[in-house]
Amino acid sequence: MKRRPNLMSRLFAAIVLSSFAVFAAAQDREQIERRVQSVGTLIESSSAAKQIESSGVAAARERRDNARLIHREAAAALRADDLGSAAKLLDQAAREMMNGARLAKPEQVAGEKHKRDFETRLESARALLAAQQRITLEKSAGREAQDATRSIERQIGEAQAIAAQGRYEEARPVLDRAYLTARVSIEAMRRGDTLVRSLNFASKREEYDYEIDRNDTHAMLIKVLLADRKDASGAMPAGMQAFTEKAAALRVEAEAQARRGDHAAGIKLLEDSTRELVRAIRSGGIYIPG
Repeated sequence: MKRRPNLMSRLFAAIVLSSFAVFAAAQDREQIERRVQSVGTLIESSSAAKQIESSGVAAARERRDNARLIHREAAAALRADDLGSAAKLLDQAAREMMNGARLAKPEQVAGEKHKRDFETRLESARALLAAQQRITLEKSAGREAQDATRSIERQIGEAQAIAAQGRYEEARPVLDRAYLTARVSIEAMRRGDTLVRSLNFASKREEYDYEIDRNDTHAMLIKVLLADRKDASGAMPAGMQAFTEKAAALRVEAEAQARRGDHAAGIKLLEDSTRELVRAIRSGGIYIPG
């Protein structure tokens, strides 16, 4: 006959098993505490978190917010010693966070940024077009200003049609042309009003700064209007090149005069420089007022 374990043996075995269970529970708790910390890092400061934050994708941010809420529930379950619930909630929080990161994938982030940039520029172009139309009516401007209005409207429409196909990067240069053409047209009409010019500038330095900005605007317009008119070597057509080189030389002279404190001379040179830029643009077959 087999001997039955005596009471002392059974008690010893129970103590051993109990000690093992306590040790295992302690180990489980320690692991879950570490997971609470690591999932918290994933949600708040990981590369996935930064990707979601910078993406501007509403659905991705919503997933991250959900992950935060679930993570808080997991921490509360841990404090209540409900280790099973805490483990399950941590798994859910991590999955929710990674789903958010997938929604904010780099190519989608870039696409959303291009869309936002286009829409911001479109709003600015429309505002300038409205101003250009208003000033054209106020000053009873002639055919040149009216032609510019039609050109701006056509370019905005073309840009919107391209953007409607999701091709925001292609649409942006077309919209930039409309925006800059509107700026140039407005400036040209305002320059014709000597009263406005004489009253709007508190000093020659302030008028010089205005002319610098006007010169820069025309230079930018050349870049966006004529980018597709360069030859295979990347150079501008010869006639245009001569105008732009003369404009650049006049700009250098203007800046030298300004450094010497003679802003009046600098203004005259800047006006001449901008006039050369207008000629360069027109020589390329594109009419702008000036």
